[in-house]
Amino acid sequence: MTALRVVFFGTPEFAVPTLREVLGRGHEVAAVVTQPDRPRGRGQKPSPGPVASFAAGHGLRLLQPERIRDVAFLSALAALSPDLGIVAAYGKILPASLLAIPRLGLVNVHASLLPRWRGASPIHRAVMAGDTETGVCIMRVVEALDAGGVFAEAHRPIGRDETSEDVERDLAERGARLILPVIDALAGGTAPETPQDESRVTYAPRLTRDDGAIDWTEPALTIHNQVRGLHPWPHAFTALHGARVIVLRTSTVTGPAAWSDRASPGEVVAAGRDGLVVLAGDRMPLALVQLQAEGRRAVAAREFAAGARIGVGDRFGA
Repeated sequence: MTALRVVFFGTPEFAVPTLREVLGRGHEVAAVVTQPDRPRGRGQKPSPGPVASFAAGHGLRLLQPERIRDVAFLSALAALSPDLGIVAAYGKILPASLLAIPRLGLVNVHASLLPRWRGASPIHRAVMAGDTETGVCIMRVVEALDAGGVFAEAHRPIGRDETSEDVERDLAERGARLILPVIDALAGGTAPETPQDESRVTYAPRLTRDDGAIDWTEPALTIHNQVRGLHPWPHAFTALHGARVIVLRTSTVTGPAAWSDRASPGEVVAAGRDGLVVLAGDRMPLALVQLQAEGRRAVAAREFAAGARIGVGDRFGA
C-alpha cells in the first residue's frame, strides 16, 4: 500500500466511517474540510457537526470555510499539496478551481447506484420511491452533479419497512470499506473507471419540510414509503382536528376489507388496542404505528388515539 496525503471533505455522521477508515489505513489526512458550525438542538446554539467533532478528537487540521470558492481557502488547500481528495456528504458543490488541486483528483462516496439518484438526498428518494435495492459507489468528482466515472459499487436490498436512517447507517459502513481498495488502485495507477449511462439518470433533489405533507388520496404503499423515507428528517405529517401530527411509523395492512364503502381517504376505519388504521386513496388500509403531536413526545398510535379520543370516522388531513 502506498500512503497518500489526503484532504477529506465531509459533514454529517454518514461521512465519519470513511474518515475513520482512511485514517486507520495509514494515509496522512492533511486536513478535514467540513461545513461551519450550525445551530443545533433545542437551544439552537452553534455546534460542530459529526465530522468536525471526529476531526477535533483526533487532532486533525480542520477547515470550515463559509464559501468553498474563497481564494484564501483555496490557497491554503493548495499549500497542503494533497495527493487525493475524498468526499463523503460534504454538502456543497466543489468548483473546478478546487478539483484541480489534488494530484489524483477527488473521489466521492455516493449513497446510490449511479446513475440512479444523483443529488443531495439519494437514500431518502430511493426509499420514498419504493426501490427494493440501492447501494453505494465510489465515483470521480467532476463539475457536473454526480456525473463522474464509477470506480466501484456495492449493492444492498431495501427492506419493506426499513427507514432512510436504517439504510444510511449501513451504507456509511459499506462505503467506508469500499473506498479503501479504490485509493490503493488510484495510488498505483490501476483504478478502473466506468462512465455512467446518461440515459438512465434520475435525480434526488434536496429534501424540504413540504415533502412531508401526506396526501391521503395516494395509495397506502406510497404513503408508507413516504413515512419511512422521511425518517429521521423532515418526517411525514398530517393534520387532525386542525392540529399538525407527525407520522413516525406506519405499517401496510393485508386482509379483507372491513369498512364501509362510504369511508373516504384519510378516514379512521379501525381504532382499538392495535392502534389506528386509516384508509388510503387506493381503498387500502394503512396502520399508524407511532405518532407525535406538535411539541409532544412520540408515542404508540394506541396511546395517541386514547389521549386524543380518536375513533372510527375521524379523519386525518383536515
